Amino acid sequence: MKFFMWLSTLDRRYIFLLMALAVIFPLLFPVKIPVRVTPESEKVYDMVDNLEPGDVLLIDMDYGPDTMAELEPMSYAIMRHAYQRGAKIVFVCLTPTGVTLVETEIRTIAEEQGMVYGEDYTYLGYRPYPAAVILSMGQDVRQSFPIDYYGTPLDELPMMRTVKNYRDFNFVISVSATSGVDYWIMYGKERYNFPLAIGVTAVMAADYYNYLNSGQIVGILGGLKGAAEYETLLGQGERAIIWMNIQSICHFLIVGFIIVGNIAYAVTRRETRS
Repeated sequence: MKFFMWLSTLDRRYIFLLMALAVIFPLLFPVKIPVRVTPESEKVYDMVDNLEPGDVLLIDMDYGPDTMAELEPMSYAIMRHAYQRGAKIVFVCLTPTGVTLVETEIRTIAEEQGMVYGEDYTYLGYRPYPAAVILSMGQDVRQSFPIDYYGTPLDELPMMRTVKNYRDFNFVISVSATSGVDYWIMYGKERYNFPLAIGVTAVMAADYYNYLNSGQIVGILGGLKGAAEYETLLGQGERAIIWMNIQSICHFLIVGFIIVGNIAYAVTRRETRS
């Protein structure tokens, strides 16, 4: 009883300290919390895993600094996986806030995997009006992107000489924190009928299960959890799994605070009444 009375007067700074330790401890001493892989994430993984050397995929990366914590890990995992399968990647970014951020990420993984620009990957960059861009790429990529992000004509890039439109891509993945993912479904998939998978923030994921159930998209990676599932399947535990462990520990701690806090409140309320 006295314990709960004491809890009711506990300085909240101790709670902040415990939360800080819950974040720092798993970074210093990694804790392995099992990650359950969902079917929708496994389908995205299988699409990439079925790639053959020389296959080409299109990855749309539509996010900025405010959502990179959720979406960057899944972009990294997909890029690593595709390169390891020997595939070539064409990248676009249809949101202006992420153009340079995405370019840095693409270059980082390409250098890590020993990929050569123009032969193994190409970054087309940004163009406004995503619906119009997606539609025009179905006719010819060069209608929207006559040059790449660095100003080089596409026909001067070896891998782009055989790429004209969506028929030349094995599939498309949109990693997005914007409504641009809707454009890929409506103006891309429905108009040109190519396989489409998506990676979105956790708060967005629930909105797209209808598209998954109807077969309009092949799979979904939902937020940091989806990225951790992909890393688990890939067998390369990077930042997503580590961050998910931290997030899980913090959630357990918060739930514990709520339970103990409510018990302490009930006990002190009964004491004051008596």
